Amino acid sequence: MNQDYIQPNEWSILEVGFDAQKVKSSESLFSIGNGAMGQRANFEEQYTGKTFQGNYIAGVYYPDKTRVGWWKNGYPEYFAKVLNAPNWIGINVLINDEKLDLHTCKEVSKFKRELNMKEGWLSRSFEAFLQNGIEIKVEAKRFLSLELDEVGAISYSVTPLNSDAKITYIPYIDAGITNEDTNWDDQFWDVLEVSQNNKQSYIEARTMKTHFYTCTFMESRLFINNEAVVTDCNNEQTSNYTSCSYQQEIKQNQTYTIHKFGGYVVDRNHDKSELVAAAKEVLDKAVRLGFDALLAMQKQSWAQIWSMSDITIEGDVKAQQGIRFNIFQLNQTYLGTDASLNIGPKGFTGEKYGGSTYWDTEAYCIPFYMATKDQSVARTLLEYRYNHLGKAIENAEKLGFKNGAALYPMVTMNGEECHNEWEITFEEIHRNGAIAFAIFNYYRFTDDYSYIPEKGLEVLIAIARFWHQRATFSTNKNKFMILGVTGPNEYENNINNNFYTNYIAKWCINYALENIEIVKKEHASEYNRIKGKVNFSDEELMGWKKVADTMYFPYSEKHNVFLQQDGFLDKELITVADLELSQRPINQKWSWDRILRSPYIKQADTLQGFYMFESDFSTEELERHFDFYEPFTVHESSLSPCVHSIQAAKLGRMDQAYEFYLRTSRLDLDDYNHEVEEGLHTTSMAGTWMSIVEGFGGMRVQNNTLSFSPKIPKGWMSYSFKVNFRHQVITVNVSQNETHFELEGKQEINILVNGEAVTVSPNNLLTV
Repeated sequence: MNQDYIQPNEWSILEVGFDAQKVKSSESLFSIGNGAMGQRANFEEQYTGKTFQGNYIAGVYYPDKTRVGWWKNGYPEYFAKVLNAPNWIGINVLINDEKLDLHTCKEVSKFKRELNMKEGWLSRSFEAFLQNGIEIKVEAKRFLSLELDEVGAISYSVTPLNSDAKITYIPYIDAGITNEDTNWDDQFWDVLEVSQNNKQSYIEARTMKTHFYTCTFMESRLFINNEAVVTDCNNEQTSNYTSCSYQQEIKQNQTYTIHKFGGYVVDRNHDKSELVAAAKEVLDKAVRLGFDALLAMQKQSWAQIWSMSDITIEGDVKAQQGIRFNIFQLNQTYLGTDASLNIGPKGFTGEKYGGSTYWDTEAYCIPFYMATKDQSVARTLLEYRYNHLGKAIENAEKLGFKNGAALYPMVTMNGEECHNEWEITFEEIHRNGAIAFAIFNYYRFTDDYSYIPEKGLEVLIAIARFWHQRATFSTNKNKFMILGVTGPNEYENNINNNFYTNYIAKWCINYALENIEIVKKEHASEYNRIKGKVNFSDEELMGWKKVADTMYFPYSEKHNVFLQQDGFLDKELITVADLELSQRPINQKWSWDRILRSPYIKQADTLQGFYMFESDFSTEELERHFDFYEPFTVHESSLSPCVHSIQAAKLGRMDQAYEFYLRTSRLDLDDYNHEVEEGLHTTSMAGTWMSIVEGFGGMRVQNNTLSFSPKIPKGWMSYSFKVNFRHQVITVNVSQNETHFELEGKQEINILVNGEAVTVSPNNLLTV
């Protein structure tokens, strides 16, 4: 049974009524972020019930030593952990000296929580009946500023309802925090100094081992019925904590409000010896502007983001809420403003997966950022991998590869591999292919070839060298094979000749060879520079080509399909439809041994190849493979439903496409995988956008031309989206009977609609 307590709403995530069992799930779902930092939706006041406290700073991590019972050559020394940072949101609230705590109140009523995605803020309101007989109303609102991205702001109000009351606010910063996710229960932070300056408080701390220097800060302002009050602050501090206490006698039905400003400055952006000065400067600016002006700026910043990235759906509120939630979380996580950052699978919503970079970025996220922002954001994501090329070569060397072959890490913070499961670290090598594919995808969409001679070709050559060396020649079959791998389907380990891995290896080699020739002919100086730097010969290139030309792909004549791997047909082929519901999800109900022997597929694998290399296969071939593999797919990866939705739409199976769309868009809101309390599935959220734009909208780039083949689920009246294609913004609006195209730009553009060429002129509605 999936959860269903989130209220349907087009622009907000709403929770009505307090349920202690749902607190941790809601802390994930109502998370907020601004690209530079983020936090789970923990209560500001004390809560002694079950909770998962989490504040995170982009790019700040700890190398938690890998915990294994054995050690093999090349094994990563550490698993990078996104760090739970000092908590600045805390405000202890005392009513006649009794601490407000929703876990111990006699009664909590009228509880409502809202994440307003249109304007970028989180609010909470409730009435509480305390043990001491006082009844109060609480209203809280907070946001992390996009404009001043080192700052967050909180407005917290208490109104006594049944008598006068003494109300005490104790805003604090606490650096005595730990990670939920730790291998050895290490201390991650070293607190350097706790200081106060008038009403401003600071905690300077650095991470152990990685030595990131941070300063967490706060300052508060007080109001009664919206009128500012000046009140003394009683300071308290310990070795890792600092607070200010503000006390006021408040009459019945008067409202006492605190505005708290806080956040982080980091030595990634400032000199480590100047962090308190930097904190003071940004804090002074925030306090001078005040909560309301900062909030007005926040609304404006989000309006700008939505003007380009919004997808509207008419006639299906749950579908509309789902897509906006996904788009909102992607923009909270990454905005493309810092080339050293990337997109962690949980964003700023939890600690699972270490907050590091996976192949999800290249395979799923780049299309979203490419089409909804300026293409420079996608280029920045490509450059992130170019900047780590040296480390990728080192990673390959540790595993015995030579001559500049690169194996990009499965999981990384700084280019080093830091994943600690051998079957993924050593065997899930298809990730290399996604990094090469992203270069191709970027050029295909933007027509910006400059990246390839400047940076991309070096990456393509290093990846091709890896595939050349990783392939094994079988004298038995007179073919090259790739043995001992894990494909995208992580429910099969250490298998031979995974179709997707072999196919993308062949493609990578051919794409590198093709671009070597183009750069040689059209960018001679860059070609000479690259050749001098990486030193390849014609003989080496011929060796690559031999591997690509004679790559082996397992095939079943009986089923007329490529096999996911050599031994797939040796399994007991029982479809998911015949699997008892009580056994799902199998990753929580079965032993790993049983999963590995089963035919069940975690996510698109062979079909991932058919998605990425769609033009290499006919629609009939896709249909055959879809009908064979989808019935065995349990979709227990967040990356699975979106690919299947796109392919079902291409096959004209709109009911199935819609079902998969709803699953990908509401994966977390409805908690399909029963794990949302650990955090959101941020990187897969880009797949939701792809499901509509590439699936229902049928958007592709074919022969250098933007192409659409629009379809619409039967329950929808219409849907619309925007695409920034080569600096021209096209709005596509699809209804049950027709499709409208509108162009923002200065010159007309030729596109394909259902295979027919049409011309869209600026500011002139075209109806098809």
